Amino acid sequence: MAGLATAFGSGAMTNPMNDIADNARAMLIIGSNTTEQHPVFGTKIRQAVLKRGAKLVVADPRRIDITEFATLHLRHRPGTDIPLINGLMYIILQQGWEDRDFIANRTEGFDEMKTVINQFPPEAVAALTGVPVEQLFQAAEILATNKPMAVMWAMGITQHIVGVRNVMDLANLQMLLGNLGVPGGGVNPLRGQNNVQGACDMGALPNVYPGYQSVAVGAVRQKFEIAWGATLSEQIGMTVTEMIPGIENGKTKALYILGEDPIMSDPDSRHIRHCLSMCDFVVLQEIFPSETSQYADVLLPGASFAEKDGTFTNTERRIQMVRKAVQSPGEARDDWWIITELARRIFDSGKRPIAEAPFGGWDYTNTSQIMDEIAALTPSYAGVSHERLERGDQLQWPVKDRQHMGTPVLHAGQFTRGKGKFMPIEHIPPQEMPNDEYPFLLSTGRVLYHWHGGEMTRRAQGLMEVYGEALVEINPDDALRLGVNGNHTIRITSRRGSIEAEAWITDRVPPGMVFANFHFPEASANELTIAALDPIAKIPEYKICAVRVERV
Repeated sequence: MAGLATAFGSGAMTNPMNDIADNARAMLIIGSNTTEQHPVFGTKIRQAVLKRGAKLVVADPRRIDITEFATLHLRHRPGTDIPLINGLMYIILQQGWEDRDFIANRTEGFDEMKTVINQFPPEAVAALTGVPVEQLFQAAEILATNKPMAVMWAMGITQHIVGVRNVMDLANLQMLLGNLGVPGGGVNPLRGQNNVQGACDMGALPNVYPGYQSVAVGAVRQKFEIAWGATLSEQIGMTVTEMIPGIENGKTKALYILGEDPIMSDPDSRHIRHCLSMCDFVVLQEIFPSETSQYADVLLPGASFAEKDGTFTNTERRIQMVRKAVQSPGEARDDWWIITELARRIFDSGKRPIAEAPFGGWDYTNTSQIMDEIAALTPSYAGVSHERLERGDQLQWPVKDRQHMGTPVLHAGQFTRGKGKFMPIEHIPPQEMPNDEYPFLLSTGRVLYHWHGGEMTRRAQGLMEVYGEALVEINPDDALRLGVNGNHTIRITSRRGSIEAEAWITDRVPPGMVFANFHFPEASANELTIAALDPIAKIPEYKICAVRVERV
């Protein structure tokens, strides 16, 4: 992707959080409610602004809290990220602010990208995005003349049918300005959940083995076949957004769900419930009974993070030890132990791996042994061991061998593919936009006090006292027109479903837009969202759908 396949394919930050907080002279946050969803990093960014005068540009349709610390807030229309980014690059090129040495020595494809950029002059971009021309010039100057500059984004960029294209365009911006491979710069996606990075690193994706080694490459596949003593398919698998709809047409017969609650977190909840009710066999491995648990044929009691040893890999590629603090209740067991026991039973009833395979058995007795296997088969983790982590080594992958101290900043001197490749990125409108029947635009996300489907946070009395029910943000002008005040419930309806929730009247959202969360099953925003997918990453367009809003 844009010549940075390893970093972007995995969604990893190229630069550490402390490096950005200490060294970036300017920062662009786009599609990230950083202080609410990544509060530790959000605090570091605020301190960088307050203590050393770092320039902060925030691009977000909502007036989120971090905008209070911004030099400039670009309040662009939802779904216009590409016109905004392209428009900034147009001005940068117009003013001669690009890094010509970086472009000449470290990139290719510049002329093809420039042809597209020339289609986004400031006046046209202002009309598309709603951002005034003078703000476009101001933002371009801040970002281009204060180097190094770091870009941060989250799911506000990726949860679109053009999510991959959005990321590529941000890579274009940073290559144009020469902000890659340097302290205080980089392209820095902030992962949405704890250890999502580690899960992706370990091959929890349909097209790669651990370390982003492609299943379609014969030499890679052969390496794992020898190691595991098994015959492996070259066929790319399905994403979760393909697996569950695949139940309807018979492509999916059974599901093994581990620590996920698709009823709450997948788009178009009514359709998800329908699909799960049709599935032949559903196994759910969880720590609490979730909304999905009523569809499970078998429940396997897993252990929480505080009840097991192992590692997490965070958003900045840092591998960290997790140590057992308390005993698991009842029959709960470590996830790796449950998976091992299932695998043993499957192999005992069929063909076992060949004895000569170095990792062909399921004879693990601890997570340190699993990490040793990871290191042997995964180049980016080759130097990682529990022993090193226990003695305090701070390791950010790639860690090339047992003497290597890791790689805090990616792409210094050279990109993974050699030269970074500019990609010409055209604007594609969202799948569903407001009309006369559904005149409002709905965007979704999380709030500070709750996490994802809320299975843990809704069990915390203190959090529920602060934020105990679903609230929908609506602009004061819209509330006045609808006859809504702070004591009224509103009904939000899309082509897929309807919810009722308390109205939060606030200028955090612009007129014509409402914002809802998916923490509460009685009023989850995912009853409304559309299952339109990015064609490459297959991520749903959670951030934009058309709705009707009424006073109840």
